[in-house]
Amino acid sequence: MLTVRFWGVRGSIPTPGPNTVVYGGNTSCLEIRAGERLLIIDLGSGVHPFGEWLIENDLKKYGKIKADIFLTHTHWDHVMGFPMFTPVYIPGTELCITGSASAENNSLQSIIENQLSSQYWPVQAEHLAASIKYNQIKETTLELGDDLFITSKFLNHPNLCLGYRIAYKGKSIATVYDHEPFSSDEENEKVRQFIKGADIVIHDAQYTQDEYASHKGWGHCSYDQVLKAAQGIGIGRLVLFHHEPSRKDKDLEQIEKSFAGMTNPKIVMAREALVMEA
Repeated sequence: MLTVRFWGVRGSIPTPGPNTVVYGGNTSCLEIRAGERLLIIDLGSGVHPFGEWLIENDLKKYGKIKADIFLTHTHWDHVMGFPMFTPVYIPGTELCITGSASAENNSLQSIIENQLSSQYWPVQAEHLAASIKYNQIKETTLELGDDLFITSKFLNHPNLCLGYRIAYKGKSIATVYDHEPFSSDEENEKVRQFIKGADIVIHDAQYTQDEYASHKGWGHCSYDQVLKAAQGIGIGRLVLFHHEPSRKDKDLEQIEKSFAGMTNPKIVMAREALVMEA
């Protein structure tokens, strides 16, 4: 079985408060289960409640927490939860963090561990109890065993950013965020081929079309652009993700209702605690 649970769906900055309780205010974090294998996509603020959940569940069930973490990129809203991910302070935790690094040629490990420098955090990286490995990649396909494959694809964003396609026993989940359409039709078609036929596609949809006009080059899509890109390529369900931080529950509800009649693909608005099976 291949499933995804949403722990953080918001873009740019956490937005706690009474106006975001329905869809959630935490930044990007996905829990993907491929059989017994745990994959985590991104370490936004949503990874903090997820870590507490893992301690109450996986740690009790398996005796330790073991996960493969895939980072789309290292902008702060996608990595800011790492210092508050409680499993890193528990002996026996095993993590492999995979992703690209920044365009400034810093290593992936240094970018993540710099959050734990004494200027920002009371516990430094060398004092973490978990066993952590780093795997810096570009576009590739990784075989994790038991018919589980992870394929990465560069997206269009101001920092190096990867989309991921998780394939497991004939089912697939693809992530395409943070992403803005390329100026090249050829490059846009490559992204379409990357998500073609996926059972679930989790796609950047931060802006309305009017908002996008003043945010070109910021690395995010409008709803119209997402729907256009997803047509006619056999996607099962299209999940709109990376919600604009100023977007209130009532706004997202209205947008979701406008897509209620669509079936090819079916449109789903990402919200925290949502669980989907591919």
